[in-house]
Amino acid sequence: MDTYSVDVVYQAISALFQGNNPKEQEKANKWLQDFQKSIYSWTIADELLHQKRDLHANYFAAQTMRNKIQNSFSELPPHTHESLRDSLITHIGQIDEQTDNVIVTQLSLAVADLALLMASWREPINDLLVTLAPHQCAIWPLLEVLKVLPEEIDSRYLRLGANRREEVHKQLDASAECVLKFLCMCLQREDLDQQRVWNAALRTYSAWLVIHAFPVSHVYNNALTQLAFRLLSLPETSGKLHDNATECVCALLSCINTRQDSASDPESSFEAQLFGAVCMLETPYHLSVAHEDTDKTINYCRIFTSLCDAFFYDLLADAQKPHYSLKGLDLVLLCVGHFDYEVAEITFHLWYKLSEDLFQRNEDKLTVLFRPHIERLISALFRHSQMESDHDGLIEENNNFFDFRRKVSDLIKDVAFIVGSGACFKQMFHILQAPETTWESTEAALFIMQNVAKNILPDENEVIPKVVEAILNMSEQTHIAVRYTAILLIGELCDWIENHPESLEAVLNFLLYALQQKNGLAPAAAIALTSICSACRQKMVCHISGLVEIARSLDSFQINNDVAIGLLKGISLILTRLPREQLQPALREIVGFQLQPLAQLVDSTGGTAQKGERTDPVYWIDRACAIIRHTNPDVPDNVEHPTVAILNDAWQLISRVMDKYQSDLRIMERTCRLIRYGIRMVRKQAMMLVEPLIKQMVVLYSVQHHSCFLYVGSILVDEFAKSSECIGGLLEMLQAFIEPTFGLLQMENGLKNNPDTVDDFFRLASRYLDCCPHQLLQSSLITPIFQCALIACSLDHREANSSVMKFFINLLVWGRSNNHSRNAECRPLVVELASQHGGALVMNLIQASVFQLHSYMLVDVAEVLHELKQVVGNERMQPFLAQALEALPKKNSGGYVTATQQQLDEFSSTVLRADTTKAISQALKTFTRLFR
Repeated sequence: MDTYSVDVVYQAISALFQGNNPKEQEKANKWLQDFQKSIYSWTIADELLHQKRDLHANYFAAQTMRNKIQNSFSELPPHTHESLRDSLITHIGQIDEQTDNVIVTQLSLAVADLALLMASWREPINDLLVTLAPHQCAIWPLLEVLKVLPEEIDSRYLRLGANRREEVHKQLDASAECVLKFLCMCLQREDLDQQRVWNAALRTYSAWLVIHAFPVSHVYNNALTQLAFRLLSLPETSGKLHDNATECVCALLSCINTRQDSASDPESSFEAQLFGAVCMLETPYHLSVAHEDTDKTINYCRIFTSLCDAFFYDLLADAQKPHYSLKGLDLVLLCVGHFDYEVAEITFHLWYKLSEDLFQRNEDKLTVLFRPHIERLISALFRHSQMESDHDGLIEENNNFFDFRRKVSDLIKDVAFIVGSGACFKQMFHILQAPETTWESTEAALFIMQNVAKNILPDENEVIPKVVEAILNMSEQTHIAVRYTAILLIGELCDWIENHPESLEAVLNFLLYALQQKNGLAPAAAIALTSICSACRQKMVCHISGLVEIARSLDSFQINNDVAIGLLKGISLILTRLPREQLQPALREIVGFQLQPLAQLVDSTGGTAQKGERTDPVYWIDRACAIIRHTNPDVPDNVEHPTVAILNDAWQLISRVMDKYQSDLRIMERTCRLIRYGIRMVRKQAMMLVEPLIKQMVVLYSVQHHSCFLYVGSILVDEFAKSSECIGGLLEMLQAFIEPTFGLLQMENGLKNNPDTVDDFFRLASRYLDCCPHQLLQSSLITPIFQCALIACSLDHREANSSVMKFFINLLVWGRSNNHSRNAECRPLVVELASQHGGALVMNLIQASVFQLHSYMLVDVAEVLHELKQVVGNERMQPFLAQALEALPKKNSGGYVTATQQQLDEFSSTVLRADTTKAISQALKTFTRLFR
């Protein structure tokens, strides 16, 4: 206790907040963090709050108290809980006008978290109301406590568990009427600051509405709901009050989804009243637009969108008899029509939801019902997509307007089927034909057309020929943005061009001319050319010499490397269609354009690799990778693949790249990707590369620990482990990988800090189990790999954990009883392994599921349990489960029962009698909620 005392803590706080020496401040910060983790911080923080020496000390003490309750409540013996509660309520009661808001929030959270955790505190809401409500100064922290308490119920830090959460909800439901009376009483008090009390009361009311604590009969006709709507209807309402009233109405609307009796007498129901009240906000919305009060406009837009969300399934209920809530879409479309595109953007999720539901239902009458709304939506999006008339040049990437247009693009592709892509295209074409059409309207119309072009039938002959002809004949004087979007539209019409080969020559000449321009058009031309190469592969074969020239001149064009790589992909797709005698020389030439500069970089001694520049090896490796990956001719197994000779010739250069840049993870990952696509392309014909590649990777991995080498190893196993002459060498590779891998993972936080290594190592082990299971299972390597996987069960990284679970599944599958000869030789080995380590596996899986893993990861865990059950049978599985469940905590840190014996037995019996992975997965998700 000598280390930590009130005075020493004060000194550290002073050094941190008021010192001038950065090193001393860092030292004080570290010391205070260690102090917060100690058991002594409970009493010292309490004493600091009593003394109130200065703001920084008070804030630190309040924060410490909140953190301790949230993260370390189990440190306190149960008999101290009441004294902690009383002390905190005393601190809350001493808050006055001068107390900083941050301190109020931290103390309120501390009290709320304590009320949720402390099982022996039976009626926290009523106790707080009785103790604090009579005191004027205590009203503000009381309102804050009442606000944060429902918000904290689902806190992942508190881990209340489903049983405790259910108990808390019952407590809050029982206290809801008292809370509502208290909030209404606050509104009537004349001794309190009116604006402040309205804000606080509305925020608290909203928090309780969100958890649906109030009975519906209490919700609409009360002073708070009426206040919220009154404030929203008054133009003079302050911004903060307007925001809180908006949150309140949105919370009210969320109550609709929980109603059980919404079908009964809807016209006179709570829903109808609420709908009518929201519709009355149309006039205030127009006033906010007239006053250019965008913040309030956004609030109304949120309310109207929430209204349609709340009535969503009523909207879609009956196409013959449209629901009255259809008017809500008109309110939303009002907002979409607002001059500020940020207002329209708020509604986008609703249109996505509507289009998805209509697509799933596939009912023509229902689709027709919403067609006028989508037509209005597209017209509004066309207006919002227009650039400023005085804008020169192209839209800059990554500014807000560029991002908005990207979202518009996604939305139009989603909703176009409701009105028909052809109809939408035609609607925009009419805008193009209108007299006096401005350049910005033309560009926006082409932009909308670009987003529906792919869905138009390729045999369309009415509008598209005119559009294509107009684009090909565009003058040099046309605004650059119009030309840029028009070129992208040509690319999106690639399927139509494939169906109209007479237009191909003119289109290619047009794109090649644009590609050579230095005015910003080249990227659009390259993207369009890539699309046409992809769609018109056979018809482009006769143009291969021109495409090879484009590949040779790639760096003379004003395009970035990503666009260049796309263009090489398109050219490679054409290469695939060439006769064999033409393919190999053309492929060698195009690959050579990339490997020659790479060889010069490897040979050079000076200079550093600048990311994304020509001096960066990745610049050339990625290009070569795109060519190898997408040149995929149909070659019989008994004929040499045209890529084999190129790969064999390139191996020496690839090997030198790996040696020279071995410490650079980025370059190594890209090089491994090139190797991967090369081997995947030629498959067993890459046999000559296997031995030198393994030797080099093993040496480099032992030094650098790049997990991409493990990934390449798994590709080699996949391709060559079925050849008996390769298995020995591949197992030696695995053995060589194991020592550095385990060394890395056994370091402090080794699993957490190296998820890619976990992912790639167990992916590699799974490939061995797929391709040569018997050889791995009878080797000495399987036990240490299994034990490492047991530890890795708890890693909460999606891909890494999935690979660990797939390893267990792939292993246990070989223990099943069936007539396959490979199963017969593997089964005894798997049964022995499962019997020996099954208890530890179930223990680790249950612990990880309860305490570490996200719920979406439990499907894989369930599959492992299902496979284990198939191998060992229920007789052995039952004690494995019993032992794992016995090890779980019976009570949470607040003394509440986490899982009853009945719930434990029910989970165990469900797993044992389950026939499917889905049944175990569902049981596991339900069970883990008891501890979260």
